Amino acid sequence: MRVSSVSWNLAGLTLPLLVAAVTVPQLIHRLGNERFGVLALAWGLVGYAGALDLGIGRALTQMVARLRGEGDFSSIPDALATAGRITLLTGAFGGVIIAIFAIAGGGSLIHARQTATGEIELSILLLALALPAQAMSATYRGVNEAYLNFRGISVVRALLGMVNFGGPYLVSLWTSSLPWLVATLVLSRLFSLLIYRRLAMTCISGQRAVGRTGEYSSRIARSLFSFGGWVTVSSIVSPMLVQADRFVISSAISAAAVTIYVLPYEMVVQSLVLVGSVSSVLFPSLSAMMRSHPTQWQRYFLRWLLIVAGMMLVVCIAMFFFLPKILTLWVGQGLHPESITVGKILCLGVFSNSLGVMFYALLHAKGRANITALLHMIELPIFVGALLFLLHQFGVVGAAWAWTGRMTFDAIALGILGGKK
Repeated sequence: MRVSSVSWNLAGLTLPLLVAAVTVPQLIHRLGNERFGVLALAWGLVGYAGALDLGIGRALTQMVARLRGEGDFSSIPDALATAGRITLLTGAFGGVIIAIFAIAGGGSLIHARQTATGEIELSILLLALALPAQAMSATYRGVNEAYLNFRGISVVRALLGMVNFGGPYLVSLWTSSLPWLVATLVLSRLFSLLIYRRLAMTCISGQRAVGRTGEYSSRIARSLFSFGGWVTVSSIVSPMLVQADRFVISSAISAAAVTIYVLPYEMVVQSLVLVGSVSSVLFPSLSAMMRSHPTQWQRYFLRWLLIVAGMMLVVCIAMFFFLPKILTLWVGQGLHPESITVGKILCLGVFSNSLGVMFYALLHAKGRANITALLHMIELPIFVGALLFLLHQFGVVGAAWAWTGRMTFDAIALGILGGKK
């Protein structure tokens, strides 16, 4: 694994956090807790749209890396064309579903007293436009990962992340209308799709397939789905697991309560960029090494696992003790006391999650996406049940315990399953 690739990944994931650190307190001040809570739901929905690629992006990464290793460059354009058509259709389907949900009055499900339902529903309609772009972006990003073009990916990710927070902030200087705020998220996704596609085509143009237009292949589609089918399950269920807490909080308590939970959540969970910068490079590298150096990959994986564990242990301990001061400096005197308690609890879950992410990459490198998918399916009803119970008993603090408990269970299960041959 190239350290430079990890560094580019880390930079691409970190720069948006710096923008968020500056803009989020200002957004809360300008929009109020309720409107900011709805905006946080919009961020969550756009994040969930990544599931609409049905795992094809990750499957394409593995396929293109394998084709490159075999020297079969002529099949790469067909693989990309096939994956692109699939994700376009699935993304469009998801957009239609969200649009129908908005038209049918889905905005009324969000308990917002000071925000018009029509304003929320128009925002949801706008988000429906972003879903196809988000799904197709995963396909072109998968090609770049297969070519280890993490510098290009990181630049786009950094720009997208900065617009994700900076866009709504700039709009808030002019208006607090939710549709205008959400429009920045839609435009940024469309723009990033074009750049990801350009980068992917540049990678392919360096091979012998130059000048050849790819065609849809049912054979390639079956091959992609053989791996991506299980990733599809994870891609659908996993975002539910990640985003369920804030949506349940908004429905069971209020949109304002989402802000109490999301502020410490976003600060603590964003420390996982350190793990993400490693695991995203580990997956294609480990997948190739298992074929080229079948007796060496175990030591390679263990080395990076220990590096990540040690690094995140220090980070999580530091966050646990300094979080009250950091949150107070970040948000100001308007910080709700429960936010600090939530953040401390989430620190425990973040450490567990950091280990789980590494074992997740290991299992996918082995081609065992079925294991992670089945595990997520088992976790979903347990987590939602625990979330509802603990939320009812302890409010947002209970939601934090539910999330931490799931991450701990997930890491232990993935570690046990990843260790098996």
